[in-house]
Amino acid sequence: MGDSISLPGGDWPVLEPGWVWLCGAGPGDPGLLTLHALNALGQADKVIYDALVDEAILGWAPQAELIYAGKRGGKASASQRDISLKLVELAQAGHKVLRLKGGDPFVFGRGGEEAQTLVQHGVPIRVVPGITAGIGGLAYAGIPATHRDVNQAITFVTGHDQSGRTPATLDWQAIARGSQVIVIYMGMRHAAGIAEALMNAGRAADEPCAVITSATTPRQQVLETTLAAMAADIAAAGLEPPAILCVGRAVLMRQALDWLGMVAGVAPRNPDPLGRGRPAEAS
Repeated sequence: MGDSISLPGGDWPVLEPGWVWLCGAGPGDPGLLTLHALNALGQADKVIYDALVDEAILGWAPQAELIYAGKRGGKASASQRDISLKLVELAQAGHKVLRLKGGDPFVFGRGGEEAQTLVQHGVPIRVVPGITAGIGGLAYAGIPATHRDVNQAITFVTGHDQSGRTPATLDWQAIARGSQVIVIYMGMRHAAGIAEALMNAGRAADEPCAVITSATTPRQQVLETTLAAMAADIAAAGLEPPAILCVGRAVLMRQALDWLGMVAGVAPRNPDPLGRGRPAEAS
């Protein structure tokens, strides 16, 4: 492991014994970690981390004991209750505890449940937001979450509930009508059902979609497809979670904005994918 990192300035929060900081580690790329999270890594003596936290990030806490608490669909893992109570136990023992969660702890990360358990047991907390995959993953795929020629709303949806099924409480009719761009977390295994629900709610079969796996990491893959073909194309490509799905015309912007392709020397496929015509004049 590497050395801990010293941050400039002296006005950074102090992680006190008996406290738990719930920090977002971002969507994968260690460079997307916040400075507050980096500050926490340098102080904690216990780091409880999730499956999607990059090893390089863990290397910034050489002084800490690293405790794995990953939860992955279809694989044996610790229960949420056990994880929450472990945080309570460590804090009450006087440790400086960092709970490191992929993405943002309060966006489909169950950080709210963990924070509530800690507060109910009298454990003080600090919450450090992180870049969520629905924002960072789209950006690394060259897809803007919002674009004024495409959408004035974006909806984030979870693709499965506590039972592992697509949530029965989701109002797909309202989601389909109310949001031009829909981003679905943890929904790849249910892509067929999600696509059917959206098409039954009025979304076009040929609406552009993207599937982004292992977002922002060197393993990232991006599949461009349509709503009707999405499930079959996922199977044909052999894609595996973790993944986010994006439904909407914003996906077309990847033809112009695939900046990782540009880094690799690949020219944009279409500088004007929305057909707006001439670019704005430079001032």
